[in-house]
Amino acid sequence: MLDFFRNHKRLMMFMLVLVIVPGLGFIGIQGFRGFFDESANVASVNGHKITRAEFDDAMRRQLDQARQVLGARFDAKMFDTPERRRELLDSLIQQRVLADEAQREHLSASDDAVRRALLADPVIASLRKPDGSIDVDRYTQLLAMQGMTPDQYQERVRYGLAMDQIPDSIQASAFVPKSVAEHLAQLAEQQRAVQPLVLHTSDYASKVKVDDAQLAAYYDAHRADFATPPTASIQYVVFSPATLGAGINPTEADAKTYYDDNTARFTTPREVRVSQILIPSPSGAKPDEDAAAKKTAQDVLAQVKAHPDQFAQIAQKESKDPGSASKGGDLGWSTGGVITGDKAFDAAALGLKKKGDVSDVVRSAFGYHVIMLTDEKPPVVKPFASVKDQIEKELKSQQAAKAFSDGSDAFTSTVYEQAKSLQPVADKFKLTLQTATVTNKPSASLPPDSPLNNPKFLAAVFANDAVKDHNNTQAIDVGNNMLISARVTDFKPAATPPLASIKDAVRARYVAEQAAELARKDGAAKLADLQKSKSTAGFGAEMKLSRTDAQSVPPAALSAIFKADASKPPVYTGVDLGEAGYAIYRVNAVLPGAPIDPARLAGAQQQLSQMSGQTDMQAYIDALRARSKVKFYGAADGKSGSTD
Repeated sequence: MLDFFRNHKRLMMFMLVLVIVPGLGFIGIQGFRGFFDESANVASVNGHKITRAEFDDAMRRQLDQARQVLGARFDAKMFDTPERRRELLDSLIQQRVLADEAQREHLSASDDAVRRALLADPVIASLRKPDGSIDVDRYTQLLAMQGMTPDQYQERVRYGLAMDQIPDSIQASAFVPKSVAEHLAQLAEQQRAVQPLVLHTSDYASKVKVDDAQLAAYYDAHRADFATPPTASIQYVVFSPATLGAGINPTEADAKTYYDDNTARFTTPREVRVSQILIPSPSGAKPDEDAAAKKTAQDVLAQVKAHPDQFAQIAQKESKDPGSASKGGDLGWSTGGVITGDKAFDAAALGLKKKGDVSDVVRSAFGYHVIMLTDEKPPVVKPFASVKDQIEKELKSQQAAKAFSDGSDAFTSTVYEQAKSLQPVADKFKLTLQTATVTNKPSASLPPDSPLNNPKFLAAVFANDAVKDHNNTQAIDVGNNMLISARVTDFKPAATPPLASIKDAVRARYVAEQAAELARKDGAAKLADLQKSKSTAGFGAEMKLSRTDAQSVPPAALSAIFKADASKPPVYTGVDLGEAGYAIYRVNAVLPGAPIDPARLAGAQQQLSQMSGQTDMQAYIDALRARSKVKFYGAADGKSGSTD
């Protein structure tokens, strides 16, 4: 057969053309190329692709979460790094490996478990209406803003719960003996008495001599360190609910319609105050005991009906509820449709219509009750005037969010199709055309969460297409429901100022580096002498340090102090503090920490068990990953076609 192929090459080529060309007619050249093109994926696990879109979405969510937690202290460049991207990809791979294992073990989550997880979410809990139910319309709107339907979100929650069963069961089984926890707690509390001797860099600066030739040589060797970054003058537009909201002004009629349609939102629910008499009879009580309790409750009800004004006195005498009997059965004020949590009791109590009404005997999980309504506050509807501003603000926010969701694709298309100007997109969406001057790195003069500090945005601004051709950048998603596009109007490349103009700065840097080196050398020599002489000359006052109380000692120095073998004090250890100089510490004694009280010991044992569980879980995931086929496509971690 192979000989036939080899001897009839022209015929085989003709046959291949007959097979492949019609195929291209069905799927197109682009589709045929796409069959082999893996650029849309970042990795695969056992054949399951992790797409670039999935990775980018996870990266965006991670940045948004960090931005919400840190607020003004958020700095995108700290999070969007090659290391962080690799960590995120590893996390997605671990999730995929766990998902495969959960599927292999046929793990799932019940509808009840999903419902409990949803109700435990504080965002969803905030959507409760006065009657305790969830506002389904607002719930749907909230998910729509994130591009999901309720069914999609619930399946995502179910998927997460199913995967959590594996790590939860492993971590729950972790255990650390009390003796280990006690030993580690004692080490954490152990103190070391030390004396410091710090050789400051500033003390050596006067010893550094530098001439013009040395300065010029240093400047030539470090030109990149003194270069000014490239700058770009830009026009830009921001597309977000906030910018769109500037042109949205709901009318009073709109607000009134919303008020009329959602009166329950603006109604303070009815409040009730009830008193009870409880005759206990647990659900598992014997029939004769239960019948006796019911008979007693009926007799008490007869007394109450005969003397309703004496309910409190009867309750003090007959009720067996330890929490309310001494207070005449009073259970206090209740609202929201929940009094005790028992459905039968709550239904009976809330069914009482007016002050002084008494229920029939009510059976609950606790026994038999006689209930009296002692007071009530009727529901109150807030007047429209008092909530008008609030409603208009909410409507404006909702309409702006919808406009953003509906217009995002059009904004993206317009800045691309009208690539030579941002004016068309500004006019189309009534956006303000703004100007700024930016560098290729985030600026400390701007708030860390400024869209102009977003690394993806800056990368697009300084790309060749924007700098050389002056085309609009693509619409960049900078998080928090915000898209931004810019156009470069002027560009200045990076440049290194001549030595003459920055001579003082070059000198200061050279002197600082040389002074730090002198301090390090002097410190190392002093340390060697002290280890022989055991002298105390030059050291400061003694300090007592522990691993949990470093006082003012730098972390690197604290580590060196506790690594030193202090079995035969005094001992000396030295630490290079970089630009700060060199520090020598004399360790005079090792002091045991205070006794660990049982509560703290239990807490330490629990923490160590959690750490042990995390270690076990990571080992389990590593084992799963080792037997999985993981392939990278080079998008996030710089690898290409490598296999784990």
